[in-house]
Formats: sequence, C-alpha cells, structure tokens
Amino acid sequence: MDIASALEKRFLKYVGIESQSDGASGTMPSSPGQTELAEVLFHELRGLGVADAELDGNAIVTARIPGLPNRPKIGFVAHLDTVDVGLNPKIVPRKIHYEGQDILLNEERGIYFDKKAHPEINRYLGDDIFFSDGTSVLGADNKAALSVVMCAAEALLANEFPHGEVYLAFVPDEEIGLVGSKRLDLNRFRPDYAYTIDSCERGEVVFETFNAGTASIRIEGVTAHPMSAKGVLVNPILIAQDFIGRFDREETPERTEGREGYIWFNRISGDQSAVSLQAALRDHDLSGYEEKKRRIREEVHTLRRKYPKAKFSIEIEDVYANIGNSADRSHPAVAAVYEAMEQLGIEPKTIAMRGGTDGSALSAKGLVTPNYFTGAHLFHSRFEFLPMKSFVDSYRMTMKLIENAGRR
Repeated sequence: MDIASALEKRFLKYVGIESQSDGASGTMPSSPGQTELAEVLFHELRGLGVADAELDGNAIVTARIPGLPNRPKIGFVAHLDTVDVGLNPKIVPRKIHYEGQDILLNEERGIYFDKKAHPEINRYLGDDIFFSDGTSVLGADNKAALSVVMCAAEALLANEFPHGEVYLAFVPDEEIGLVGSKRLDLNRFRPDYAYTIDSCERGEVVFETFNAGTASIRIEGVTAHPMSAKGVLVNPILIAQDFIGRFDREETPERTEGREGYIWFNRISGDQSAVSLQAALRDHDLSGYEEKKRRIREEVHTLRRKYPKAKFSIEIEDVYANIGNSADRSHPAVAAVYEAMEQLGIEPKTIAMRGGTDGSALSAKGLVTPNYFTGAHLFHSRFEFLPMKSFVDSYRMTMKLIENAGRR
C-alpha cells in the first residue's frame, strides 16, 4: 500500500463531509454531518472485514480488530467534528508543493499564507503540504487522525505483521466539551490503554492536559426608576464589574503560558435586572484547580455580604480532567510512545497541553489515553496546514505502537 496516497485519499474524502460541531444545538451529535461521517466510517470498517463494528444512535463508532492473545490490547480514538471558530464549515482543501514561495490560498478573497508570520513552514521545504482555501480550518483536527486510524485498520486486516487486539472509536463533539468520549461505552471499547491522535506538529506528545471547569454566576439586582433610585436600585451590571475586578489580570489566558493556569471570564449577558457571567477555570495542577474553584465561591460569598439586597447563585461544572492525574511518563501507555519515537528517529516534543482531548475524559473514567501528533500546525485557524511527511510519520507511529504491543 502506498501509504501517502492512501492517507491523502481518505483525508480528502473525510474533510469533504461537513461536520462542524454546534455548541448551541442541544443534540448529540450536534450536527448532521457528524452522523453522515460516522456512517461512512462504519460502512468502511465493515467493508474491510471488521465484523465487530457498531454504530450507535449518538454517532459513536466502535470496532475491535482481533489479534494474538496475551498481548496488551490498545485502542485509538479520533473525533468526528471540526471546530466552529466563525469560519466556513465547508472545507476546500488543496495540496501545494512548498519551495519557499508565497502561498496564495484564495485568489478571489486575497487570502495569503504569510510565511513570515508562520516561519515554521520553512521546516517543510520540498514537501507537499495541505491547506484550506483560507475560508475555513483545514480539518486535520481531527480528520488526519481518522485517516491514520482507518489506514492502520486496513493494514492490520491485510496481516502486515502479528499484533494483539486493537480497538477503535470515533466519537462526535469533542470540540464542544468532549461530549462523545464522555458517552463512549467502555463495555464495547475495552483496550488496556488507548491513544488520541489529536496533537499538532511531528513529535508532539501529551500526557498532561488542563483540569477544566466552568463557573456560572447569576446576579439579580433591584430595579428602580432613576428619579427614586437612591438607596433602592441595585445595579447587577456594576456588581458584575466589581466581581470580575476582584481577580488577577495576570492570571488570564493572554497573560499565561506553559503550565500556568488561569480564570477566564468569557461570557457575560444581562440588563438592569440580572446579569449572568461565565468563567473558564483551568490548571494543570489539581490542587491549583481546586483552589480556583474555592476562590470563585469565596468571592461570591464576599459580594453577598457587600450587596445584601442582591441575589447570587453559582454553579461549577467539572468539564474534564488532566490525563496526568491518572498517568505519568512511566505508565506503559506513555512509555510506549517514547519507545516508538526512539525507534522511528522522531524527536519527542513533550508539552503540557493548554486544553483537553478526548483522552482527558477517558483517563478520568479509568482508561489512560495519552495523545500524540497528527503532524499539522495551527489548529483552529484558517492557516492550519498539514505536511505530508509528518502525516505519514503519524501513521508510522500508530503502526509502531501496535507492532510493539504485539511483541509483548
């Protein structure tokens, strides 16, 4: 099998199916394109000869490829949805052979890829690179992973080498809260450990993500006509302003990096009667995350005393957990990634992800699921790009992990 051609064929097919998730839909999956894509993948698996494949009513696809007994059973998880960042949900991919030239993505709209703004592209001189037409994301997040996993399944079913049992799962709505992985039935998806292929450039390894939560605060004031407002009116807008001002401006996404956590007020709505606030709480360290939750509650309590006529309510939801709460570098799933990279001559780039993956939800459920690279750059951007050689190396990583597990 010409793996580069096989990956390209699948990738172009999958990005051709619109599957942008919709956080406001209230359904699962949140968009019809995800159901369409799930059906395509399910029928492809059946066509390859995977008898133990299932598609449920939530557009979750699970499959098991039989293998040798008494070997580690490993799994791979990829998500069906692309992210909504206000761009076109329709993806028009293009492949460009890069020799250092300026890249015109869209002549009609005058959209250029600025190599000076994104100098990392110069690592890929002489490579074929996938881009969008500049009106959408590319969708390598996560359709590169779908392509890798499906090509790996095809190779395993062709008996390229002995291997243990391999489990596959394709889940919807990762981009809007890891919804699909939280619903994944672990009675059907039963590996000893699993992987997401949902990181960026070649060599990236992630076994630390944020602990993440959402705080929702509602403030009800007291309305009054301005002519008789003195001592009566309680303005919830000013209380909300006071509340936000009580938090450190240096502890925000735009002022932090690496393993630094933050509190991010990212939504506010209301009027003279009531205001609703939402804050994202993030920290790699579990104690730091719990401290942020405590701080939010404490400041609400402080404002209750300061504004006794106002009414306050607060809800904090845990959204996902740090993979690192469940595993460190010595865990077999994580150690196997570094072993495979060493064998393939790929330099590891270990990062503490400032976000989460489906592995964050699965690890919290007891299934340790670290993450490694698709090979792409600039996820969630109109300038997202995927070099072909890195894409192939993502596939090689996947096959090496399966091969090594089959030898144990």
